[in-house]
Amino acid sequence: MENIKIESLRPGPDLEKLVKIQKAVWKHKDIDLTPVHHFHISIKTGSILLGVYVDGILAGFVYSFPAVFASKWAQHSHLLAVLPEYQGRKLGKMLKWAQRDRALELGYDLVTWTFDPLQSRNANLNLHTLGAEVKSYLPDFYGDTASLQIAQGLRTDRLFVEWKIKEDRVACLSGGEIKNRDTTELALALERSSLEDGPFHPSKPCLSLNAGRLGVEIPRDIFRFGSLPGIVGQWQNALKILLEHYLSRGYRGVDFVFGERCFYILEKRVMSGFKDKK
Repeated sequence: MENIKIESLRPGPDLEKLVKIQKAVWKHKDIDLTPVHHFHISIKTGSILLGVYVDGILAGFVYSFPAVFASKWAQHSHLLAVLPEYQGRKLGKMLKWAQRDRALELGYDLVTWTFDPLQSRNANLNLHTLGAEVKSYLPDFYGDTASLQIAQGLRTDRLFVEWKIKEDRVACLSGGEIKNRDTTELALALERSSLEDGPFHPSKPCLSLNAGRLGVEIPRDIFRFGSLPGIVGQWQNALKILLEHYLSRGYRGVDFVFGERCFYILEKRVMSGFKDKK
């Protein structure tokens, strides 16, 4: 049986390994890697840097730093990486829950981060497993950074995640109480086309819905279209149009369905002073 431990990382040889882990996971050029000296000062100034060890080997890490969001202190989670040979063992999920525990110890009640909206596994972890919420769509957030593009030449669009770590739902999820996804009365605002052969395209975004709960489909594995950036771009554009529209009208990304077909679940929330557009 594997011996798994999560520990705070300190200046020393293991910080050097964080650069190697980044290279192994993302294949980034050196210019796009977070360097060792950055981790040194981050540890000194209130960041959370946790490593997961499997049988004594550093297999991954999570890194967040103090930030101010909506006029309140938060931890912004910038990096989460697990070596390829250790993926599929729920180590990423373990690191996130350990990050929450540490943030609570430090007095925080919010952790934020960004992710590409077309990556279904990340969406499932963030919204369904961890209980985070999405309120903001950030178009081309990181600019023309090739290493952060979902496909060559496309925008670096991101969703901004708010993880309210003191909420009851998050506390229940931390104890393993993951409930089945409720997909009843789910109006589909975006879904895949019904092509019998070849890659499928997105349908035209439906922007006229007013249901309490909406379903927004994305491909289960967008990287299967890696050699077809045109199709990836179609999905990116459709998702941008739809999510910017509904998030601005008071909807929130609150859950995710991960299966043969994958869907964001948006719920309409009451907003003070908010009125629907006619």
